[in-house]
Amino acid sequence: MLTSKQKELLLYIHERIKETGVSPSFDEMKEALDLASKSGIHRLITALEERGFLRRLPHRARALEVLKLPDAVTPSAPPRGRGAFRPSVVQPHEAQAANAAHDIPILGRIAAGAPIEALQNEIGRVAAPPEMVASGDHFALEVRGDSMIQAGILEGDVVVLRRGDTANNGDIVVALIDGEEATLKRLRRRGNSIALEAANPAYETRIFGPDRVRIQGRLVGLVRKYA
Repeated sequence: MLTSKQKELLLYIHERIKETGVSPSFDEMKEALDLASKSGIHRLITALEERGFLRRLPHRARALEVLKLPDAVTPSAPPRGRGAFRPSVVQPHEAQAANAAHDIPILGRIAAGAPIEALQNEIGRVAAPPEMVASGDHFALEVRGDSMIQAGILEGDVVVLRRGDTANNGDIVVALIDGEEATLKRLRRRGNSIALEAANPAYETRIFGPDRVRIQGRLVGLVRKYA
């Protein structure tokens, strides 16, 4: 029998591996379960290992393997917790086949890594299913870089965003810095400052005063092309 926190962590790890191909970091697990420290995550993982639900893969950093799920839980059951964006990924042919698919303008390329210009002139169109863009004004950007790979966002993906200048803490947004540099990052408010977090340990979190960051849109999904 698993505790509620053990089950929540197991499902979170399972969903992240299924969606991104890599296990979440200890910081991401701590945040998703709303724990005060990473030591609590260590204890939960050890308990799951002892019960035969998880295995740590040797000689690989951050590598966990889910061996089984609780009998009462289906593999697709969503984990609870905050700050764990799981993108709605749609292949182009699926979007085009959807009833009343919406034609969304691609307004340029956005950096998920080194800064590049975003929100340029329209460079193409992408079909998005109606449930992805149910309300509001939407636009799309093509991703360049790898700083959001652990959020399931890969280079070459087309991200779909709802246009707006507000977002909740933990949302993934297009942020315009100093009126000239645009980037795709997770938004965190830290007192009077704004932190833009990558989802790749190779990139540092950048912190700015609130007057330096302007939100352009909030991520609602993405369309992925396969060669």
